[in-house]
Amino acid sequence: MKEKDVVPNIETCNQMLSLFLKLNRTHMAWALYAEMFRMNIRSSGYTFNIMVNVLCKEGKLKKAKEFIGHMEALGVKPNVVTYNTVIQGYCLRGKFQGARAIFQIMKDKGLEPDCYTYNSFISRLCKEGRLEEASGLLCKMLEIGLVPNAVTYNALIDGYCNKGDLDKAFAYRDEMMSKGIMPSLVTYNLFIHALFMERRMGEADNLIKEMREKGMMPDAVTHNILINGYCRCGDAKKAFSLFDEMVGKGIQPTLVTYTSLIYVLGKRNRMKEADALFSKIRQEGLLPDIIMFNALIDGHCANGNIDHAFQLLKEMDKMKVLPDEITYNTLMQGYCREGKVEEARKLLDEMKRRGIKPDHVSYNTLISGYSKRGDMKDAFRVRDEMMNIGFDPTILTYNALIQGLCKNREGEQAEELLKEMVSKGITPDDSTYLSIIGAMDKVDDLEENDDK
Repeated sequence: MKEKDVVPNIETCNQMLSLFLKLNRTHMAWALYAEMFRMNIRSSGYTFNIMVNVLCKEGKLKKAKEFIGHMEALGVKPNVVTYNTVIQGYCLRGKFQGARAIFQIMKDKGLEPDCYTYNSFISRLCKEGRLEEASGLLCKMLEIGLVPNAVTYNALIDGYCNKGDLDKAFAYRDEMMSKGIMPSLVTYNLFIHALFMERRMGEADNLIKEMREKGMMPDAVTHNILINGYCRCGDAKKAFSLFDEMVGKGIQPTLVTYTSLIYVLGKRNRMKEADALFSKIRQEGLLPDIIMFNALIDGHCANGNIDHAFQLLKEMDKMKVLPDEITYNTLMQGYCREGKVEEARKLLDEMKRRGIKPDHVSYNTLISGYSKRGDMKDAFRVRDEMMNIGFDPTILTYNALIQGLCKNREGEQAEELLKEMVSKGITPDDSTYLSIIGAMDKVDDLEENDDK
């Protein structure tokens, strides 16, 4: 167009800017915006809203706020969409104070918040588990005459599902339906996932049947939820049956799909099939991510193939897939299962060298490894190291130490640890008491033998 001296109109530019925003190519949006300025193409309110959105996507919230002032200086009045965009930018990053400030500016300008405004707040509050505040905002919406939509209810349903309060989630489902808002595929996916997490398979199957009756076909997300759910339950047959159904319907499996299948194959000690599937994925051009590598490494470690697990770590380095604390924790657990606690200890040092921060699982793994061998001095040394960097002992820490002490027939020290954990508000579980009872039985046996 430029070569033919045809000046693009603002609608053409806005469509291009909108596309670059959608594709997350913000640098291209700015390049085009600068070119528009050079060509004296006058920006519309829609143009400014797009560029405010670009700034929010880049995380430049202060500049987005300043950009609204720039709009006004050029005689373009910001509208509800402008303010909603900035409010959402603040909410997505959990910056509620900034979002509320924009909300107030918007109201001071005589613009009334709409459903989209409240949805930004409600969605983020639900993500942060602040469900009562989110529910309060829904009540506020209803009070001022705003009609919530599926996005509003889905956010609340998701929040209560994540909390494990399915009764409340279903109550919101009933409320949305009573207002004539039909559950979407997203709604069904949220419930199906939550029901699988609670192992309420029958109810999940009923929801899938209900979906189909309403003409909603399960999508890739639904299939991934179902496959992952059955994999977590160890039902490889059902998971692969759903995978075949998914492929048969022309739904493209994702990395999530394949990772779930690799996970269940590892749990069923079918590592040859897991390796074959991993090779197939790579042949199809899919690049394995850290989660898939971790699932495969976990499978090999759990099945005693520690050498193969380390080959996969090398493969990760070749493919520039950075390992994380889960990768190393899994390898450490593999070594500790074989009694090679010193090698596991070296891995902890390697983690630090690579800039990966060990977590409480890393330290508990070593404590458990030393305790199982009865090396209690080393176990307590790791416990002290863990506490020095700010990790408090968990029930796993105490159980491992108590088991080790009981194994060494150091019952009095084990009882002291039991008192300590209770004083810190940690409730002993079956494992704790079984260790102590087992130690007492051993002492009784020894005393009986001495009497004889």
